[in-house]
Order: sequence, then structure tokens, then C-alpha cells
Amino acid sequence: MRTVAKPSVSFSVALSWWPLLLLAALVLCAVFAPWLAPLDPDRQNLLARLKAPGFEARGVTYFLGSDELGRDIASRLIYGARVSLSVAFLSVVLSGVVGVTVGMVAAYLRGWTETILMRLVDIFLSIPAILLAIITVAVLGPGFINVILVLALTRWPRYARVAYGQTLAIADQPFVTLSRAMGASTLRVLAIHILPNIIGPLLVVATLEFGLMVLFEAGLSFLGLGVQPPTASWGSMLSTGRNYVGSAWWIATFPGMALFALVLSANLIGDRFGDRIGKGR
Repeated sequence: MRTVAKPSVSFSVALSWWPLLLLAALVLCAVFAPWLAPLDPDRQNLLARLKAPGFEARGVTYFLGSDELGRDIASRLIYGARVSLSVAFLSVVLSGVVGVTVGMVAAYLRGWTETILMRLVDIFLSIPAILLAIITVAVLGPGFINVILVLALTRWPRYARVAYGQTLAIADQPFVTLSRAMGASTLRVLAIHILPNIIGPLLVVATLEFGLMVLFEAGLSFLGLGVQPPTASWGSMLSTGRNYVGSAWWIATFPGMALFALVLSANLIGDRFGDRIGKGR
């Protein structure tokens, strides 16, 4: 009797790895942008403006076309990956550190500390994240650092909620009680005994938040509140491209495809990581 198990298994393995490979490829493009980009992303050539993909001028090929100022779309796309990945990574780290600290402290200390911190979390969660981000960045002003701070400010409550619930579940476990009875400080108990036991669910949240941060950064840049020109950003490229959808579709299409690929890969990795964590329990 014929069996087709091996091809199906190898196919399923390939499907399980492609989001990680895609994300790794985008990260490598961002890291090695100066060597991969065919042209300076800010170099203007008005004689080559709004040219279709594959256009060649003076020995230079615009593989993905050019924008309204004659800048190479491929080069700006590669450098734009640096902005999106950097903002997403730093905002996830910053919001994670703040949120996890708040959630763990609230669940461990209880009492009035728990009440104050968790009511603060509820207040932040009651405000739509993108609206809070727009209002905050409008006050602080646009820019790379401000966007990171704003995104971290709007997303830390989600980590706090998860850390709070996970810490409550193990705060009264025997090994934690024994550690406190032996005189361990609050910082030591949280860092050595509690955090390693709740890190799995928090990493799942972080991977899912990564894709969301990419979208938030692109949204702010699209509105002109993110990273400012001439720095290449996928959101600002989409904003420019909407004015040329009929005559130069490539300006908005390729950044949109890159955003879709990055967010999809990050979300799939988060989903599968969450499934692994769930099966391990």
C-alpha cells in the first residue's frame, strides 16, 4: 500500500518555518541595508520621477520603480525596514519592562499598591490605543524617539494584565513562600522565582505586540506624526503613494506588501509560540 506521509510531513514542516524565515529575511535586510540598497534612499532624480519598475536611466536600474521625487523605491523600502523593525523592537522591550514590572509588583504586594496600580492599568486600557498614541505624539512632537516612547506608553498595560494574572497564580506556591520565609527580598523573589515561571505567556504577548507596533508606527507615519522625512518609512511611503494610485501604483503597493508580510509573519510566530506554550502545560 502506498503511503504519502513523508511528503505531507515535510510540507507541513516547511509551512511551519516560513514565517520565521520571512521575518529573518526582513531583519537581515534592515541590518545590512547599506550594502543591499542599490541607491541612496534620499537621492533625488527628477528626470526619473514616477518611473515604473524595471526602468533604467544612466546605468541605474530602478527595480521597484521611483517615487514623485525620483527616489528609488527598492532602496527606500530596505531602509524603511530599519525604521519599522527598530521602532517595533524598542517599543516592545520598553513597554514590556514597564508593564511586567507593574503587574508583578501589584500581584505580589497586594493591598493598596495593587489597587492603585491596577486601577491605573484600567484607565489606560479604557482609552483606544491609537487615539492615545496620536494625542501623545501630537503633544510631544513627531520623531523616532518620541514614537518609541508613545508606543511604549500606550501598550504597557497589556503586559501588566498578563503579568498580574500569572503572578497571582504562583505567588502563593510553596517555593515562593519558602523563599520569603528564608529572608529573600521582594526584588529577588520577583526576579529569580516568579519571572522565570511566567516568561512564556509574556513572550507570546511580546511577539503579537511586535506586529501591532509595526502597524502603529506605520499609521503614525502615514498621518505625518511618526518618523519625519526624508527618513524612509513604510507609513510615509504609503501616505505619498495614495496620491499616485492611478498613475504610479508601485509607490504604495510595495510598502503595503512589506507591511503585510512583516505583520503576518510576526503574528503567525506568536500564534505558534502560544500553541507550544499551551501544549507544554
